[in-house]
Amino acid sequence: EVQFVESGGGLVQAGGSLRLSCAASGFTFDDYAIGWFRQAPGKEREGVSCISNSDGRLYYGDSVKGRFSISSDNAKNTVDLQMNSLKPEDTALYYCAADLTFHNIVVMTPQYWGQGTQVTVSS
Repeated sequence: EVQFVESGGGLVQAGGSLRLSCAASGFTFDDYAIGWFRQAPGKEREGVSCISNSDGRLYYGDSVKGRFSISSDNAKNTVDLQMNSLKPEDTALYYCAADLTFHNIVVMTPQYWGQGTQVTVSS
């Protein structure tokens, strides 16, 4: 059974930082691309970042480039998202997801989805 445990969300002031972590199980982690998505109330889901565990490719959404950084620990089956210089518009439910194909993560059609962790940035 595929499972994700997302953690690290919370309330932070604008300009602050948070580090989200996604612990994955139930599939061969090294073969998959893992991504982070977010969705704010009343808005469409947005791709934030993803990493290919097979070849190291990275992707960042335009709204987070230069502020967020994704990393993967294949020994622990975790993918972290370091979020710096947070803005109120970063407030959303953040999900991790996985797919064998990096492209499917980028176009937001991954095979597996997590449940999400809430990030709230106050102004």
